[in-house]
Parts: sequence; C-alpha cells; structure tokens
Amino acid sequence: MNNQASTSSTRSYWVQTMLRIADPVLAALADNKLRASMPVENKKEEQRQYSHLEAFARTLVGIAPWLETPALDAEEEKLRTHYAELVRAGLDAATDPESPDFMNFSQGFQPIVDTAFLSHAILRAPNTLWHGLDSRVQRNLVQALKATRTRKPGFNNWLLFAAMTETALRFMGEDWDQMRVDYALKQHEQWYLGDGMYGDGPHYHADYYNSFVIQPMLVDIIEHVETHYEDWAAMRKDILTRAQRYAAVQERSISPEGTFPVIGRSLAYRFGAFQSLAQTALRRELPVGVSPSQVRCALSVMIRRLIEAPGTFDEEGWLTIGLCGHQPELGEPYISTGSLYLCSAVFLPLGLPADDAFWQDADAPWTSQKVWSGQTVAIDKAI
Repeated sequence: MNNQASTSSTRSYWVQTMLRIADPVLAALADNKLRASMPVENKKEEQRQYSHLEAFARTLVGIAPWLETPALDAEEEKLRTHYAELVRAGLDAATDPESPDFMNFSQGFQPIVDTAFLSHAILRAPNTLWHGLDSRVQRNLVQALKATRTRKPGFNNWLLFAAMTETALRFMGEDWDQMRVDYALKQHEQWYLGDGMYGDGPHYHADYYNSFVIQPMLVDIIEHVETHYEDWAAMRKDILTRAQRYAAVQERSISPEGTFPVIGRSLAYRFGAFQSLAQTALRRELPVGVSPSQVRCALSVMIRRLIEAPGTFDEEGWLTIGLCGHQPELGEPYISTGSLYLCSAVFLPLGLPADDAFWQDADAPWTSQKVWSGQTVAIDKAI
C-alpha cells in the first residue's frame, strides 16, 4: 500500500470510529428517542437525570470541528452533511421543553459541566451548531445555557465551565457575565504550577484534567474574549505556550504500544484524556520537534487499541464503563453511560482537511517509539 492510500485509510478509520461512537446518541436524539433507547450504566442513581445531556454534549465537543469543515471526499461529505442534520435535530429535541428528550439544564450541579461542553462544541462549529439553527431553536438553546446560572460551580476546574458557557452566550450576541470569565481566567493563573501544568483548584491532582477540561477550555475561551480587556489579551501568549508544552508532555506519554499511564480520576473517558494534544494538532500549533504525522500515528494506535478491546460497546453499540473494555470498577460515582462520550474529544483533528499535513505526511514514529527502539531523540526540557 502506498503512503497516500495508507494515510487516506487512517482518516477513514478515524471517521468510522468516531461515528461508531456518536451514531447511537445522535440518531436516537434526532428521533426523540434518546431517553427511551439509551441504557444508563451507573453507580449512583442520581446520575440518571444527567446522563443524556452528558452523552450529547460530550459527543459534540469532539465531533464539532469535523461537522464544521466540508470534506474533500464525496462520501465523507455525505456523512458530514447527514450528521450535521442529525445534530441540529438533536439540538432542537434537547432544548425544546415539549420534547420527550428535553434535557436537564436546571436541576443539580452536573448540568453546569455538560452545558459547558455543549457551549464548547458550538464555539468549535459555529456555522453548523448556531448559524444553521432556526430562530426558535436558537432561543431555546440560549434559555438552556442561561438556566445553569442558578447554581455556582466548584472551586476547581469547574470555574471554566461557567466561563465557557458565558463565552458562548457572548458569541450568540446575548448578555454575558464577564465576571465569571474573569474569575476563571485569573484563578487558573493563580493555580498555574509551572512547565505547562495547572492545579485543579488549589492543589495538584495526578490525573488528566489538564486535558479533559483545563487547557482546551482556557485556549478557546481566551481566543474568543481576549479583545475585551487588556489584561485578558496579556494572558493569551502564556495560555497558548503552556498548552503547547502540555501537548509535548502528552505526546511523550503515549507508549510504543499505544498505551498511557493509568493515573487519576475519570479514566473511563478513555482516549478523551488526549484532548489537549488533539486540539493543539487541530490548531496546527504542535511544539517544535513534534510532527503532525507522529501525533497522527500515536493517536491512531491508541484509538485502535482501546476501541477494539472486547466489551468496549454493548450489544446495541453503546459505550460501556471502562478504559480498555468493560471495567465498571473504573467508574467513579459520578460516571454513567453518558459521561463516557467525552472520549470523542480525541477526534478533533478530523476538523483538518484531508489534504493537511496531519493526514498526508508519511507515517512517523512518535517519541517513545523512537526512544525505546534506540533512535535519536531530542532532550526534553521545561519551559
């Protein structure tokens, strides 16, 4: 197989895998049957009231850049158009108070989280997920986002959830709370620990929340709001530099076999743990010495290893709790079926066109693969 065929096959595998994950959620919701058809595996009964919004918002946060970018391949473009229609129908069903799939934006604290993931998706695909909606759905969506304001987020990465929702409301031309944005940005500056790593609140946590939430949201929030105040604009360079360094750390943490350290909370989000690396690749801002093709190869091996583990999906095609297959013991009390769909965040580079270097350059070994096979590798260093 020549390299062009190989890279085309890789992109096709990514698209097929992304849609294998997303399709049950998006197809059921577009048909107003998500509550009726989605099984909810959980440890705490309370999580059932949140799981459907989790599944939808987290699916969108990863699929959004692909939905926004017209495909060069005719068959892929047909798929993209189809799923964009499903998503818009799903946004209607999720935010219409008369819908059987009207989602919970107003009860409990968890909706603060997933409204932010939904908001993040809208910012990543503004034409598909906002401008492409009719005015009635837009009004319902705005009301859904504003409904989360009645509760305060926790004093940790949750500050960014409130900030992300306000940033989306700003984009929509709505009134937005600049203080929530300012507080999240300034507090995370206080929590910066060095070498591209933030604390999750006042303390360091050995987990992947810098990638699940902190770095990606800081980057996209600052990109949208920096022009409002000089002190926000002054933060942009550091935020992007830190995200780039963290991407370098993430790339180095993928083993030659496509595994990564089993550390910290929320491991059931699977390869969603690499959202920050995926976003940095999408933005074409990978650090010096890290090529797009080596990131593609590293992520591809990881995706294949995890998605093809027996037990990853149930018989109906829904994700099960686990990291490598069905491992319900790895689910914290806040984990339910819907939570798992944050794994979609690894697919952000599908927002790059098929002729981009990420997809077209020849396969290349990633850092750990080079090191453990005795090849030459540059010395790593802190920023």
